[in-house]
Amino acid sequence: MPRSALLLSALLLTTPARAAPTYTPELGQSGKDVPWVPTPAPLVERMLTMAQVGPGDVVYDLGSGDGRTVLAAADKFGARATGIEYDARLVAHARRLAAAAGLHPPRAQFVQADIHEADFSDATVITLYLMPGINKRLRPKLLKLRPGTRIVSHQFAMDDWLPDETSYLGARTAHLWIVPAAVAGTWRLTLPDATTADLVLDQTYQRFTGRVRYGDIGAGLRETQLRGDTLRFRLVDQTGTTHDFTGRIDGDSMTGTVHARGKATPWTATRTAPTE
Repeated sequence: MPRSALLLSALLLTTPARAAPTYTPELGQSGKDVPWVPTPAPLVERMLTMAQVGPGDVVYDLGSGDGRTVLAAADKFGARATGIEYDARLVAHARRLAAAAGLHPPRAQFVQADIHEADFSDATVITLYLMPGINKRLRPKLLKLRPGTRIVSHQFAMDDWLPDETSYLGARTAHLWIVPAAVAGTWRLTLPDATTADLVLDQTYQRFTGRVRYGDIGAGLRETQLRGDTLRFRLVDQTGTTHDFTGRIDGDSMTGTVHARGKATPWTATRTAPTE
């Protein structure tokens, strides 16, 4: 073999191969639905705090980018967190950051998928930083999540679904929604003394109004409140007595306690018809 060939072979054997350059996302780079613009770390922490994330939670970050929200939810708040991201480069980048932080599936994981098609039905908390139109498109799917699921959005709202809370960090905002149970319709209300009446409820997201029908009389409800699967309302009956109801919704059934005249007694209700 010629001396030059021997030298070349020796160089190939002794020269280390160059590592492929590590991908680094660029601010504003284009994406399927939105450009990549990360949420500042202090706001990430506020979003997770206002959602009261804890070790029992299952968090999904829709459009997870570099994975910072997922990593914070898993590391600082002890939740099991998943990021859903369409850009495979960002998914690989987030996985590298998770591995470097010692966070591994299922505690922290990243899935390359379309947020409009992905299954996140087991979520107890959803975080997102998308655009108003995307939020609105996702809204029907979000409203079908388990009542009580918390949804937190950086900056952008959900059209006419008003948030339960808005927090601020300088000029930036974070909005919180709590998925409400479906309460609209006519319910047959039963009290311990076997008294029954029709409870008619109208609902717009987490806000509801209603009345109890006593024959031809409809007594309006006061101070209504719906938070997840729990509701409260006040009623003044035909005798002028105030009744304070608290209850929990489970599909087409409600159970709870009513306080009146210094006594607390149980009540139940069954939905007999959908919203009128």
